[in-house]
Amino acid sequence: MKKITVVGTGYVGLVTGTCFAETGNDVLCVDIDVNKVEMMRQGKVPIYEPNLDTYFERNISAGRLNFTTSLEEGVDHGNIIFLALPTPPGEDGSADLSYILNVADQLGELMQDYKVVVDKSTVPVGTAEKVHDAIAKKATVDFAVVSNPEFLREGFAVSDFMRPDRVVIGTQDERAMKEMKRLYQPFVRQGNPIYFMDEKSAELTKYAANSFLATKITFMNEVANFCELVGADVDNVRVGIGSDSRIGKRFLFPGIGYGGSCFPKDVQALVKSGVENGFQFQILDAVTKVNHDQKTILYPKIKNYFRGDLKDKKIAIWGLSFKPDTDDIREAPALYMIEKLLEGGAKVIAHDPEAMENVKAHPIGKKISFSENEYEAVTGADALLICTEWGLYRNPDFEKMKALLNDTVIFDGRNLFDVQEMNQRGYFYSSIGRNLNL
Repeated sequence: MKKITVVGTGYVGLVTGTCFAETGNDVLCVDIDVNKVEMMRQGKVPIYEPNLDTYFERNISAGRLNFTTSLEEGVDHGNIIFLALPTPPGEDGSADLSYILNVADQLGELMQDYKVVVDKSTVPVGTAEKVHDAIAKKATVDFAVVSNPEFLREGFAVSDFMRPDRVVIGTQDERAMKEMKRLYQPFVRQGNPIYFMDEKSAELTKYAANSFLATKITFMNEVANFCELVGADVDNVRVGIGSDSRIGKRFLFPGIGYGGSCFPKDVQALVKSGVENGFQFQILDAVTKVNHDQKTILYPKIKNYFRGDLKDKKIAIWGLSFKPDTDDIREAPALYMIEKLLEGGAKVIAHDPEAMENVKAHPIGKKISFSENEYEAVTGADALLICTEWGLYRNPDFEKMKALLNDTVIFDGRNLFDVQEMNQRGYFYSSIGRNLNL
């Protein structure tokens, strides 16, 4: 058993703390939000993530997972201190390290014995050095700073943490290396590797991984757009190239772009880091631009269908989160589409199984209506727009929808349905990169 402190209870911090507690460790999570801490003490999970609530409640009941607003208490508790703090993009796209460095400034004077301080946040190359320097200003004891990037997929974060395909640890401190190896040993019993490397390589590994995946998605979206011009079917192309082991089948599904808390932010931050070091990531510049345009790629098609006039047209939207199995709406394509539709004079009614409360709290939420179920949303609608591939949208009652819609029109940003089948059902069905009936 290790005594672990996790500073920050956002998405990464809460999953990290809960999963470490699940393997028998004594975990104390620190957060400055008094109301949030009190809520968590009562066993309420502040975020939606499948299976997290089960682990969360079990470990609170067992006394292995606790919460506090006191950083001093957290430092005193943990031999290993994880920093899972936000690194939001600044106006220039660079990662804002103020939250991490502010905590680091306090750690030095609070530490009474050797600590392993772990950067769990996604941070630019060189952050470990900055954290080390900030702690060292006031530290009177030995310590180590480790880079340990997370590779968690929202919607699968618990399983990704409990059964990682690899663990990346950046440290050249022998004592810290042994501590981290023991900590992660229960998670890699099936033989998945723990990669030890220097801190800078570990930091860059996370940025490079996310930027590569963003590039792969964006490339496929460009191929899909070209398919529409030449009459090819992107589904056939996707299968054809995905069977090549050098390419692989994952991240080849086209759609209306990527969003979320990771890909947009990390691509921007890596580009900015490049600029700061006199290097231009030309590919990533293009990825950012293409993805921005892709988010509203369906808008001209919708406008064209209604002969350029969207005034007072009622558009139903299925899906608001940036991906299924999460309530995260950060950089969600749905928000960009809603903005365009409203600018065009349309009325929007939306449904999402988890993300509606977050959109209601967003400025755009005051301008649209919401529905408690997907069928109520399409009632009296002139068209349906699908923005997120939630499971409950994959097999709807099409005959029921026919009776509810004003017109049997679907614009599908996630290619959920078979084109031929939709045509046979009598729907006007427009998707991404496939045969269109425009």
